[in-house]
Amino acid sequence: MFKLSLSDATLQGEDRKTALSVRRGVCMRCPNCGSGKLFARYLKPVTACASCGENWSAVRADDGPAWLTILIVGHLVAPVLIEIIRNPERPLWVGLIAIPLLAGALSIALLQPVKGLWMGIIWANRVPTS
Repeated sequence: MFKLSLSDATLQGEDRKTALSVRRGVCMRCPNCGSGKLFARYLKPVTACASCGENWSAVRADDGPAWLTILIVGHLVAPVLIEIIRNPERPLWVGLIAIPLLAGALSIALLQPVKGLWMGIIWANRVPTS
């Protein structure tokens, strides 16, 4: 089967493939070319791609990435929380320490890739920016 890598083609023209641009965004690369960095800092997008020159200053993700990150983290942490509650042999302090640490670490780890995913969807679907 033919597998398209992150930098096989530039999607500048009429045909912007959503799946490819999302995959590139999750990898924190430019959804257009796949080779330039998408973020200058942790959550601040670059003004323009260093490789292809695509303008990223107009693409605004707003609260979407935070919402999706909370949704994902909640679904990952809930089974752990339920297991801690259902197991009375385990001391309560284990859950009081483990759950916030797990939720915080997952949130920090997932927020940037989720923002890249969100920006890839916005860019691929040509969502108006004003």
